Amino acid sequence: MMLIFRALLLSLVLVGVAAAQGAAKQGSQPVPTDRIVAVVNDEVITHHELRSRLDSALGQLQRQGTALPPREVLEKQMLERLVIDKVQLQFAREVGLRVDDAQLDQALQRIAANNHLTLAQFRVALEKDGIAFASFREEIRAEMTIARLREREVDSRIFISEGEIDNYLAGEAGQAGGEEYQMAHILLRAPESASPEQIQQLRAKSDQIVERLRQGENFAQLAAAYSDAPDGLRGGDLGWRSLNRLPTMFAEVAAKLQVGEVSPVMRSSNGFHLVKLLGKRGGGALPAVQQTRARHILIKVNEVVSEPEARHTVETLHERIKHGENFADLARLFSQDGSASKGGDLGWIYAGDTVPEFEGAMNKLAPGELSEPVKSPFGYHLIEVTERRVQDVSSDRQRTAARQVLRERKRDEAYQDWLRQMRDRAYVELRLEER
Repeated sequence: MMLIFRALLLSLVLVGVAAAQGAAKQGSQPVPTDRIVAVVNDEVITHHELRSRLDSALGQLQRQGTALPPREVLEKQMLERLVIDKVQLQFAREVGLRVDDAQLDQALQRIAANNHLTLAQFRVALEKDGIAFASFREEIRAEMTIARLREREVDSRIFISEGEIDNYLAGEAGQAGGEEYQMAHILLRAPESASPEQIQQLRAKSDQIVERLRQGENFAQLAAAYSDAPDGLRGGDLGWRSLNRLPTMFAEVAAKLQVGEVSPVMRSSNGFHLVKLLGKRGGGALPAVQQTRARHILIKVNEVVSEPEARHTVETLHERIKHGENFADLARLFSQDGSASKGGDLGWIYAGDTVPEFEGAMNKLAPGELSEPVKSPFGYHLIEVTERRVQDVSSDRQRTAARQVLRERKRDEAYQDWLRQMRDRAYVELRLEER
């Protein structure tokens, strides 16, 4: 079946070329034709797809001020990323994982809001930059699908034992000192069942990159050109992270590097790594944190209750509270949330515990103050802050934070390992060199 499919693909390409040649012979304008640059299982990647993604990546690198690698080198890197994305999206379809239009529209609205634009204004801004909104929309859908797939196939299977948490709290947590590190990373991924010859080739390639760095070449440019990590096209930048949020191998070397220095080549099950320390900040004891005690009334928007109806209900309750009715009593009667039985009491809330819309509105309130109706992805809320305090993180909270740190540390390596397995199990035929 696969041979038949590949033959059909080839015939389609030949038909397109023949049509273009025939048109030229007839004296008409040349007909631009697309061509296949890769076959991934039973799907193809076209040169148009590759060119579009490549132009977008080049624009991003230019905006970051990153020195651009040769286009043909970046073209190969981008094609490999498209292959990996295609493999993941195919698997997502196989397991029935999808992002529907309503979820996608909510995500696009959040992206627009983060840019201080309405969705309509954001669409106009994209099109002014030469980006088709329909294409951008589908790229966001693909990113959301891949993120959910990662959560399902990788993140949900990471196990953190109580012993690991105890060891972390007894050792590393006390040594972190509040310092943060900005690091960049180059990964040369090894196939799942790499031969000694393949490992030797990758080692030689990593040594060549080290030599080019010694001669003064730009780390971000080399990351964009050669790194197999998802962050490669951002110059390998991992962003600012505390030491305990870095993968163990990176954390061990980060503390020994001076700003601007590059690590020796490191070997892991995923391949060969180089990291560069871009910056370092902070230090000293971790500060106490602010907590807010709040209560709320939630009216959900769903198939039965429309958005205007939910807002009207919340506005009515807002007026009743302003005229002296008891918040807790109304929460017990009307709130569609697990906190209703407690009069809407949410307990002590840390930064990041709630969705941004809720947290932003809550943080503007003084103790005893009632909010106006607040819209979130869950529906409409009325929020009242009852108390605020600043204190050290509780023991339970420390353990929760430690579990998250350890989970993040394992996540990157587990994801890279899973990607490598998926890539190696797929049928991939690269045709970029065919002109």
